[in-house]
Amino acid sequence: MTSIQQDRYPVYDQLRSNTPVLAEPSATSLRTYTTWHLTRYDDCLTALRDPRFVHEERKYLAPEVCEEPGENISSLTSSQRNWMLFKDPPDHTRLRSLVQRAFTPKIVQNLQPRMEHITTMLLDEMEAQTEVDLVQAYAFPLPVMIIATLLGVPMQDREQFRAWSNILFQSLDFLVSDTTWEQASQAVDALRAYLRDIVHERVKQPQDDLISGMVRARDEHGKLSEDELLDNCILMLAAGHETTVNLIANGVYLLLREPEALVQLQRDWTLLPSAVEEILRYESPIQVTTRFVSEDVQLGDVTLKKGDYVSPWLGAANRDPAKFTEPDRFDITRDPNRHLAFGQGIHFCLGAPLARLEGQVAIKAYFQRFPKSTFVGDQAWAFKPSVLTRSLAHLKLKVAP
Repeated sequence: MTSIQQDRYPVYDQLRSNTPVLAEPSATSLRTYTTWHLTRYDDCLTALRDPRFVHEERKYLAPEVCEEPGENISSLTSSQRNWMLFKDPPDHTRLRSLVQRAFTPKIVQNLQPRMEHITTMLLDEMEAQTEVDLVQAYAFPLPVMIIATLLGVPMQDREQFRAWSNILFQSLDFLVSDTTWEQASQAVDALRAYLRDIVHERVKQPQDDLISGMVRARDEHGKLSEDELLDNCILMLAAGHETTVNLIANGVYLLLREPEALVQLQRDWTLLPSAVEEILRYESPIQVTTRFVSEDVQLGDVTLKKGDYVSPWLGAANRDPAKFTEPDRFDITRDPNRHLAFGQGIHFCLGAPLARLEGQVAIKAYFQRFPKSTFVGDQAWAFKPSVLTRSLAHLKLKVAP
């Protein structure tokens, strides 16, 4: 894990070449099992699409080997168990269909003017400075403002939303302290109370936002409990914010590091959608996911046993030379580009259209305003010590029109 944090791509290459299905002996206090690390594109795709790889392991394990969460993190655990991200059919199908009724393409497109307004405001603030940390000044605040707009949360509460989002997403990483879990559980309690008030307001006075749409879906179809509604709003805040932060920051970083690609893009902005797809492939915001093996599965010459876990490494799959020509080359014209950055199968990211649009709006607006930006010094950027994500801790730039 430590080597993956520091320089992950050579590690991925080595695993893919030598041990593409790597067995890691694992254990809890109640049982032993194997975690299988997958680094080939086709194996990762299988794990994402095959219904034998599931999320709700408690349905397949004997109760006596299921660990119960401590009281100090019970709110976090109970919330996550309602997230459609961690559900299997039929509950996943029910929850996703209801959320999707509210999360329509029209709602996403209607957010574009708001995105453009926020980017202009943030860029105006940056223009008064000589040097900025792009992560804190731009990439981080933009998505949380958009999520707040989408959910119908007042803008004056966005800093609180930002803090909740940050700690919730930290709790999903592989290397998490007990303190982070406790803080995330407290954030869930606060968010449930905050969102419950908004839900009750939308029942009385619906608006053109996602919470109103979910209330309407709940009331019309009667298949969504209030806890499920609240917890899936929490999911959208936690999962939808951090990934888009990474897309925007990674995109600016890559284009500045690859000046020929930036010049190519500035000459032809119709390449922007393709450029965003290449950013997602080359520096995937989410690097790995997990699934539980619900029955014995043969994967090549390896047998995965019921009760094991698989970890499909999306970041490795997206650099697989068997799938992508010259995978370590950043090419904004790459076509086809069937990356797995948003997953695949039934859990394909519901917010992918929103993230793509935000990435396109933010990157274009930044380079149109500051086309001659440069890195500040030798320590201009640093990636976070995260296994789950490919995310910049900071990106220090000299902004120049």
